[in-house]
Parts: sequence; C-alpha cells; structure tokens
Amino acid sequence: MECKVTWQGAGTMAFSAETGSGHQLQMDGPPDAGGKNSAARPMELLLAGTGGCSAFDVVLILQRARQAVTGCEVALMAERAEVEPKVFTKINLHFTVKGKDLDPSKVSRAVQLSHEKYCSATTMLAKMAEITYSIDVVAE
Repeated sequence: MECKVTWQGAGTMAFSAETGSGHQLQMDGPPDAGGKNSAARPMELLLAGTGGCSAFDVVLILQRARQAVTGCEVALMAERAEVEPKVFTKINLHFTVKGKDLDPSKVSRAVQLSHEKYCSATTMLAKMAEITYSIDVVAE
C-alpha cells in the first residue's frame, strides 16, 4: 500500500493526498494552526478510515451470512490525550445496522468479528486506545 501527500504551499496548512489506488483527498488544519479549515483534519480521516474499515467488514460478513442488510452507519466518538502526541485514548464505534428480518445475533457476531479479527484499523489503534462498540439493529 502506498500514498503520496503533498503540501499545497506557503501560506497554507493544506495537503493533498493521492492513494495507491489513484484516489485524491484533501486535508487542512484549523485557523489557529495556520490552516483555513477547508478540509478534514488528518486525525479525523484516521477516525473515518477506522469506521469505514469496520463497517466494510460488518456489511460483508452479513451479506455472506445471507442477511438482508440495507444500511450500516457507524458513529465514532473518540477521546485524545491532553498532551503531545495527542493520540486517541478511547474510541467507541456505535453501529446502526438496518435490514429486513435481520438476526440480531448475526449482526452482533459480525461486529464482534470485525472488532476482534478482521478490521486492521481497530486492531492497530487498540494497541494504544481503548476500543469499544455498541449496536442498534433496525428492522425495515
């Protein structure tokens, strides 16, 4: 896996990134650090990537279990250390999984498998942060 991050130049704290799969994204900092708040912060993207990684696993596991999943949202709440480096110390992933005739035990198992086995992002972050999760199953 590879990625190239390029500073957008003097007078800004904006950066662009090109991923190894050819996708572009933007990052910026807050005004008090010289940024213009024109894009997500790098740590926000790390948190978003963690949610995406786990949600991907959950949907894939449920589809393979022949569950009629129609929606999956993950709301992440993170706490960071007070001093530099301001690493994540706690992260909660709250899953809202929607579908027709979903088996709540299969949804719970899918989230557990993502958390304990498949999601490389949560596994990596768990080395320094307390990772927790909660689940709502919504019938459609």
